[in-house]
Amino acid sequence: MLASLAVACSGGGANPPGPPGGPTPFDPPGPTPQVAVMVGAGDIADCGAADRGANAEATAKLIDRIAGTVFTTGDNVYFNATAADFRNCYEPRWGRHKGRTYPSPGNHEYQSPGALPYFDYFGDRAGPRGAGFYSYTLGNWHIISLNSEVGVSQGQEQYVWLRDDLEENRARERATRTRCTLAYWHTPLFSSGPSGGTSGRMREIWNLLYEFGVDVAVTGHDHVYERFAPQDAAGRRDAFGIQEFIVGTGGVPLYDFNAPGPNSLFRLKAYGVLKLTLRDVGYDSVFIEAGSELQHDATSNALCH
Repeated sequence: MLASLAVACSGGGANPPGPPGGPTPFDPPGPTPQVAVMVGAGDIADCGAADRGANAEATAKLIDRIAGTVFTTGDNVYFNATAADFRNCYEPRWGRHKGRTYPSPGNHEYQSPGALPYFDYFGDRAGPRGAGFYSYTLGNWHIISLNSEVGVSQGQEQYVWLRDDLEENRARERATRTRCTLAYWHTPLFSSGPSGGTSGRMREIWNLLYEFGVDVAVTGHDHVYERFAPQDAAGRRDAFGIQEFIVGTGGVPLYDFNAPGPNSLFRLKAYGVLKLTLRDVGYDSVFIEAGSELQHDATSNALCH
């Protein structure tokens, strides 16, 4: 079993007093109210860009002004994710947020054998070395960082680990009444961008997340912002489904969209970051555009599954 990571968040307060004699065994106390913030994107620093990273610097400046936990959805640095790439291109921009960043790897990380420079650069923040998948707690949410670039099928190490992690979290939910879960990784299952999703690569993982009532999936890979309605792994709209965001907008050159995919609710070609405000039983989301700081596609979801 891979170790989970613990992350502190701001917020909190005392629970209201219960009835005389305290709660019964059938009425366990609820969680302490908390609000946590996550902010991030993928496809970030481009060592080959003529502007030498101006767009990645613009998104990093957005994060400068947003307190909370930073996530990445892979392809942290282009093109080969070498130690020099991280040192010369990622570090001068998003590197200043390294102490609060929980990353995930993308296909460009694996241009270097075993993505070793990625694990060297992020250290413990990338989870167990060589695996690239891990989980942590943020407020009253369970957060899972996955690795879409290694085995993702039933019986493979990551899939087995994920089922165990979700089962352990379900047991915690029963004890604490927390019920919100978010997962993030690189390659999307659904997309209106050039990849058109990943030809089903993450479908078995999505099915497993769906089985356990995961609420949100955040991905990258296509260099666009897109939000989908909650859906199951077959792409059927489903109130109990997972809402996917694509946020490949961290700084590398942007893509054009293809025709909108089924259940696509919002699409934008712009650099920027996704800010998620995680509440006890729901979440808010907004895409913040770099440079202008315009806020797009603000949503509020009152209840988790």
